[in-house]
Amino acid sequence: MKKIAILFVSLVSLAVSSCKDKTVPVSEKIKKTWTANIVKEGSATVYTKGAASNTKPGYSSFTLNLLIAPSVTLKEADGNTFTGQYELVGDTKLVLKNLTPVPTGTGGTIEFTINSITDTALDITRTTASQKTGGTINSYNLITQ
Repeated sequence: MKKIAILFVSLVSLAVSSCKDKTVPVSEKIKKTWTANIVKEGSATVYTKGAASNTKPGYSSFTLNLLIAPSVTLKEADGNTFTGQYELVGDTKLVLKNLTPVPTGTGGTIEFTINSITDTALDITRTTASQKTGGTINSYNLITQ
């Protein structure tokens, strides 16, 4: 009887442990097409999705397509589209590289710090100033489509 009880407890433990949520790695969570929700250029919020008073309404067409690794397509607020590759450095840095055409002042590479990521939201900050926005460090709160 004792052996049956031990076997039963073991089976229940195995069943419970296999039902726990599996942590999805950043490399999988990031494989989506992301659009702008809130954008800050420096400390100024220039775009909020759905707001009528956006100072930069062009961000409504901003997309960061990371769906098919390692390919990336970046469509900026000014309508320019860039293609290249992306890589993750750990879980905290997103690097867009070999971008063509080469975005102004980047040498073909743009790096972002990943502040947070969930299944539906990605919060990133550019690590270098953007010449297109007057030398500001830009932050992007992105959502999936």
